[in-house]
Amino acid sequence: QVHLVESGGGLVQAGHSLRLSCAFSNGPFRNYVMGWFRQAPGKEREIVAAISRIGDSTYYADSVSGRFTISRGGAGSTVYLQMNSLNPEDTAVYYCAAATSLFLSRVRTSISDYDYWGQGTQVTVSS
Repeated sequence: QVHLVESGGGLVQAGHSLRLSCAFSNGPFRNYVMGWFRQAPGKEREIVAAISRIGDSTYYADSVSGRFTISRGGAGSTVYLQMNSLNPEDTAVYYCAAATSLFLSRVRTSISDYDYWGQGTQVTVSS
């Protein structure tokens, strides 16, 4: 079964940056669309960003567009979320997720599309 482990969360001041990483294992990484979601206290889980199987298509929520960047690959089966210009509204638990897909260049944006989830990493932005 696919296993996802997030890392890189922490406490930062507003205006600063963080990079989240998600290590993917126990499966063929290129077969999965990857997504980042977040859930703030008292709020529903929402999508932040998603990337297609081969990394040529991306999706960003309006609230993070222009500040966050999702990418995949690098040294191994890893997906990243570079978060710049953070503000207190970005405070949440961030989750990595994987969705099976037949299409190389499409993204998935619904929570119900995703089959596997990580345990989450806390991001706290102070004002």
